[in-house]
Amino acid sequence: MENPMLAAVKTMLKETFEGPEGNGSWYTESKPGSGLFGTLERLSAEDASTPVNGTTIAAQTDHTRYYIWVARSYLNGEVPDKDWEASWKITSVDTNTWTQFTSELQQDYTALLTTIDSVTSLDEQTLSGMLGAIAHSAYHLGSIRQMVKASQS
Repeated sequence: MENPMLAAVKTMLKETFEGPEGNGSWYTESKPGSGLFGTLERLSAEDASTPVNGTTIAAQTDHTRYYIWVARSYLNGEVPDKDWEASWKITSVDTNTWTQFTSELQQDYTALLTTIDSVTSLDEQTLSGMLGAIAHSAYHLGSIRQMVKASQS
């Protein structure tokens, strides 16, 4: 039987990235496309490159991907070299780069879920890292959704 805490972490991550399952949700809108992937798939490279309050959706997306990669690295017992500022320098992307960003986000998210499946010890550091991944990703989902609204008005 799967550990209930790990199951809950995966449920929250899935809602953040994939959107809610079925007719209900824990915190996003209860409709298809409410997660990060659904939000991003409706955007063009031009949309992702439109500056809103000093940043772009492309930068927010890459930053979220980077955080997920760092979290997964720590869960794997690695201590990666980090450059938190790099993603915030992204001001525009072309169609190929935007496709690459969203694809890499999907890959790192999938790898994180796989890593969570292999967790055998739930010490405070491990649990905090997983909960941090949920909170951080949910924060950027909200930021991106607000940026979409702002750029469409």
